[in-house]
Amino acid sequence: MTWLRVRRSRKSAFFILAPLLAVLAALHLAQAPQVVNSATPILVLEPPRYPFTFVGYGDTRFTNPGDALNSNAAARQALVERIADEKPQFLVINGDLVFHGGNADDWAVYDRETKKLREAGIKIFPVLGNHDLADSESGSLANHFRRFLRVFAKYDQRTGQSGPLANYFQRFPEIRGCRWYSLRAGNVLLFMLDTASEQKMGSAQRQWLDGSLSAVPRDVDFVVLVMHHPLYTKSSEHPSGEGHAARPQELSLAKMLEERQKTMRARMVVLAGHVHNYERYQYGGIMYIVSGGGGATPYFPQRSPGDFYAGTGATYHYCKFTADKGSLTFQMVKLDLDASTTNWTTKDSFQLMPR
Repeated sequence: MTWLRVRRSRKSAFFILAPLLAVLAALHLAQAPQVVNSATPILVLEPPRYPFTFVGYGDTRFTNPGDALNSNAAARQALVERIADEKPQFLVINGDLVFHGGNADDWAVYDRETKKLREAGIKIFPVLGNHDLADSESGSLANHFRRFLRVFAKYDQRTGQSGPLANYFQRFPEIRGCRWYSLRAGNVLLFMLDTASEQKMGSAQRQWLDGSLSAVPRDVDFVVLVMHHPLYTKSSEHPSGEGHAARPQELSLAKMLEERQKTMRARMVVLAGHVHNYERYQYGGIMYIVSGGGGATPYFPQRSPGDFYAGTGATYHYCKFTADKGSLTFQMVKLDLDASTTNWTTKDSFQLMPR
């Protein structure tokens, strides 16, 4: 009889939870990426006066300043202040803005610690990282149920998003709820990609990118692709590598881009993160930059004598791009912190010209 009561209890629980799970599934489907079918950039910034600068970096992981295990609050705050002082025309963040995208407290830290950027009038254009899509709950049934109630409460009827995505899009209304999009500033065209969504041949995002790359205007000198997961890196999941290896879908994307670069007048640059350090490589005429030094706990990728950057240890930094008519200059500005001072030095640089 006890066994039968348990069986009935589980069955009853299923029928109670089934409608709730159906609603949750509907909300999950509502989080599907919005597809921009046009190759025209959804954002065209005011025509800049040459030369103009923009900054890129990532893996800031804004979270409780007392959490020194997952993010260095002093480093990320120093970087924000320095970028605000630079006054670039705009800032791109290549993912993992916060530690847990579903945690309202983490986003409150983001709001507070990036206030100087907004006060300086610097527009911020992000891409999604895996942590931006993460909820802070564990995997127990009780926590999943609590998460369902919280997600339902946070569902935004205006954007059709909930949970982590609602938190994310609330702060960036200019990108119109798009998980991937493009923007143009003068002779620079940026493609902001979502590496958490499918990118293989035939996927919606890949079709959009293929069509957009086929329609790059002749007066665009430089194409910058911003994403979270790197296309090339010397880090790995192995404990000695302390990081993340490049995934098959990113390697496939790299091959496509390198084929495109062979016949494209504009020069391509790829800016990624996910690996909490700095790397730079060149393949097929494309410059690949890994910029994950925004504050997250450092990884230490393997270095080789021929690398553009062979620095050891933590590399908290930001990347500064200066666009001029016919040239794009890049600088990696490294932060060194000690007990009383912050030191800034340019540790890597290059210049590109269109073909």
